[in-house]
Amino acid sequence: MSRQIITQDGKPAFVVIPIEEWRRIEATLEDRADAASVRAFLKHPTETFPDSVVAAILDGAHPLKALREHRGMTQAELAKASGTSSVYVSQIERGGRRAGRRLRAKLGKALRVEPEVLDRADD
Repeated sequence: MSRQIITQDGKPAFVVIPIEEWRRIEATLEDRADAASVRAFLKHPTETFPDSVVAAILDGAHPLKALREHRGMTQAELAKASGTSSVYVSQIERGGRRAGRRLRAKLGKALRVEPEVLDRADD
């Protein structure tokens, strides 16, 4: 491998390598990062969701609605499980109201997800 070492104040500061070599190094680093992510997931697995849930959220559905429907719950069932009204759940899903921190925690518990999963990007 050819390389050029650039010094600064008499000490090595930079290395210049051919682009092909850099791409090989970059691919190796990416592969190692991916492998580390997989190992971390396998060590502490979390629930994954079907593409349909993710697609619904990306298409604009509120995460609360997408996850509620994924769990097969009605708004009334979710409201009862989280101690609120179905009208409030409906308003949150339509974007008319926001769930406060405590309610979001109760909704997350009822849906078996971390409360942060229920946050919308535009909230």
